[in-house]
Amino acid sequence: MAAVWIILGKTRFPAELIESSAKHGVKTASVPFDISADFIPDLLRSADERLRARSAAAPPPAPEFADIVHRSKEVARLIERSRRVAVRNVPVLIEGESGTGKELLARAIHRASLRRDGPFLAINCGAIPRELTESEFFGYEKGAFTGANTVKKGYFEAVDGGTIFLDEIGELRADSQVRLLRVLQEAEVLRVGARQPVHVDVRVIAATHRTMIDEVAEGRFREDLFHRLAVAVLKIPPLRERGADLGLLVDHLLAQVNRESTTEPGYQEKKLSASARNLLLAHPWPGNIRELLNTLRRAAIWSDGTTIGLEDVRDALLPTKSAALARGILGRPMGNGFELPSLLHEVAHHYLSRAMEEAHGNKRKAAELVGLPSYQTLSNWLARHGMTP
Repeated sequence: MAAVWIILGKTRFPAELIESSAKHGVKTASVPFDISADFIPDLLRSADERLRARSAAAPPPAPEFADIVHRSKEVARLIERSRRVAVRNVPVLIEGESGTGKELLARAIHRASLRRDGPFLAINCGAIPRELTESEFFGYEKGAFTGANTVKKGYFEAVDGGTIFLDEIGELRADSQVRLLRVLQEAEVLRVGARQPVHVDVRVIAATHRTMIDEVAEGRFREDLFHRLAVAVLKIPPLRERGADLGLLVDHLLAQVNRESTTEPGYQEKKLSASARNLLLAHPWPGNIRELLNTLRRAAIWSDGTTIGLEDVRDALLPTKSAALARGILGRPMGNGFELPSLLHEVAHHYLSRAMEEAHGNKRKAAELVGLPSYQTLSNWLARHGMTP
């Protein structure tokens, strides 16, 4: 029986292993095989990355992105990619839930771009009346329609040489999508009622709370326009996936609330109690940063003194959708015909139906979705509740 001892040497520079003994002295150790290690523990990897960044003298964060408060690696990676694409004159598509800060990121990209001295115009595509979309985006000629008494430049002409931010791009109707595609392809706009196009030099940054590839698959958004916009796609993580940032954002936004309120009569600068902070850190924040900011504003109003307490935050929090659903099931009055077996049947029928639908009839997969041990157990549940696969 033989034993093999393996010594691993890890260094940035070339190295060799040596051995020494009283009999043979010092000599180079010969390892008659190659070792390939694909696994490095996360603890060692993160330490190595910090050392590598320091030794490489990484540049300080770009000041244009200083308003994006973070310490999480997810947002740090997002900013790194945003800095790279900022200096390239290509369209950008930003995806993220409502309230995650898509316009904030778009403005930072503009400030870090070569167009920083040009105009930046933010447009909410979902807020423009359908009948005015064409004239607002592309302008119109005098006499193009009743009331068109002068020539009017559209958004794209007005922002020539700069950046236009099209928020909620998924709300654009089909004919407007066609005309936007031409702007991206030909770098020109055609005013309503005009015969000759006008050249424009505009960078487009679009944003949406939807997943655009799904919108394309469902036929709600043009595939050719999607591929024109999605040269660089940036996805902002929701606040619930930014655990390392939440405490930092709470402090930053509370300081903002204090600054906003200094001129209000009788306002006292607020701070958070430990229990109030813990409640904020435990909330899922479906409305993301916008919800967090407004919650702190409400809590500051409800608090009497300088400290925002637990009850102030509890009163300021809005119920989440899951909490409302739970109250619908758990908050029903008992008596007067209340039947627990009927309620349990309703809940089981709901989740079994969803599981079978999402699994496309595959019992094994449906059993996994609802946490049952096997497809036979699922079959028993289906039979018990009068359901046919």
